[in-house]
Amino acid sequence: MADANLTELLSGDCPQSVEQLEYILSTPPADVVEMFSRLEGHLLLLGAAGKMGPTMARMAQRAIVESGSKMRLTAVSRFSDPSLHDRMQEWGIETIACDLLQPRLVATLPDCTHLINLTGFKFGASANPTLTWATNCDIPATLCRRFPESKIVAFSTGNVYAMVAPTTGGSLEGDSLQPVGEYAMAALGRERLFQYYCEQLQIPTLLVRLNYATELRYGVLADIATSVLNDQSIDVTTGFVNVIWQGDANAMTLRCLELPTVPARPINLTGPVGLSVRSVAQQIAALVGITLEVTGTERDTALLSQATHNYELLGTPQMDLETMLRWTVQWLQQGGTSLGKPTKFNAADGKF
Repeated sequence: MADANLTELLSGDCPQSVEQLEYILSTPPADVVEMFSRLEGHLLLLGAAGKMGPTMARMAQRAIVESGSKMRLTAVSRFSDPSLHDRMQEWGIETIACDLLQPRLVATLPDCTHLINLTGFKFGASANPTLTWATNCDIPATLCRRFPESKIVAFSTGNVYAMVAPTTGGSLEGDSLQPVGEYAMAALGRERLFQYYCEQLQIPTLLVRLNYATELRYGVLADIATSVLNDQSIDVTTGFVNVIWQGDANAMTLRCLELPTVPARPINLTGPVGLSVRSVAQQIAALVGITLEVTGTERDTALLSQATHNYELLGTPQMDLETMLRWTVQWLQQGGTSLGKPTKFNAADGKF
């Protein structure tokens, strides 16, 4: 039922409201519902008020209800936006307001069997490097000391990899790490701290190296489509990029709950292929009948990851590129809201 419902939703028309969009982004596929039927205990989802957190928490809650799971879910964040806190409670999600940079407050959080850490600081990292390192490195240490009996799924990023030739298909988990810039270096620091405590305290841990989740209110495709619709030229110097529909990223992250190990291991999570920025912009321009102006020449390397080898474990993305592009254009044309958070995917210098 859940899988058929999701298939129907993704094959339908573009959502007409934020409510419809968030319902689609939080609809669990059948494999996620089936997994939750095997789980019990207490799941803490930390950083639940970020771009992905609300719909991921709602997907988990819906899967718990649909599966009859005995698992308890608690979403944790500072909740600086009270309306988001209220919305999550309306979805039936238990919430706790907590500043994770305050160890004394983290100490008051309930014990849990499973923990998903979505916290991270990226945009503004160059202007505020101290907060970048504190968020990305101090919080992991605090969490591991507080929850040594939990299984941890921790977000990381493909930014820890080196730039590679698009013809390679992208970086694999065993490739050398060559982070560029404050954010990427702090992200590697985040991984190292989780790895250290995983081995020291025997905490099963999985590191999710995500590359560019996208939906209609933000993401690489929304950035490109906004430029095309505003008759702005498209710079293709950064010629290739990974994207994955946020609903798919939510589901695949939740599937990770059964995969933490000692020692910790990384796992790439992104779409099936690297996309040509030029081709994506051309497809969007064709949808709206605009003559596209392209500037720059594609450089020889790009930040790309390979992830298809993980689909057997995490499930296969359900959303196709054609629908993502069509929906993104329709969403913008109908005046759909934006989160106002550009991805800066074309920043090759690591400055975000």
